[in-house]
Amino acid sequence: MSSAGGRNRIYRTLEEMVSPEHTALIAWDVQRALVGMAFNRDEFLANMNRLIEAARGAGVPVIYTMIDPLPPRFASPVQAALGRSWGNVDRSMFELALQPRGDEVVVRKNTASAFVGTNVELMLRNAGIDTVVIGGISTEYGVESTARDGVNRGFYMVVAGDASSSSDRAAHERSLENMRRLGLIVVARTDEIVRAWRR
Repeated sequence: MSSAGGRNRIYRTLEEMVSPEHTALIAWDVQRALVGMAFNRDEFLANMNRLIEAARGAGVPVIYTMIDPLPPRFASPVQAALGRSWGNVDRSMFELALQPRGDEVVVRKNTASAFVGTNVELMLRNAGIDTVVIGGISTEYGVESTARDGVNRGFYMVVAGDASSSSDRAAHERSLENMRRLGLIVVARTDEIVRAWRR
């Protein structure tokens, strides 16, 4: 690890990047309706649960996000035009498929980025977090959007590729490849992250 001008920490390895003292885990939209559509549901849930348990064991804060649709009147015209205004959908569809602990944060949001319209960035900075590990559903939508947005805000972003999923396997794989090629987002396997947290 080195610094730029004595201010910013520059991490050279995955182990440095995800070191527990400056890392948080975001479990992106692991909600019943979305999990039910995942092409690799069982593998995805197993890896997400491994990540969460390893994070808890290492003292890494876990943040869960949930789609919280705006009422139709308050949804944007773009959302309405694209059929993304889910205000009339049965709310039970959006229940988490995971069980947060009492000290873990659940963020309700209505965009494809954890950083838009929420206090996530403020919470991370207040906690001295500069790396975010993210996994969830869907890879090509909210996971990639949040990863790109996080990099633009100066966070190290690590996507747990096998703890992310989609209803569309090809879209999931294209998204992971896009992020790898970008060169600013690290795509890692669950076992690599878990191993780093257990050191």
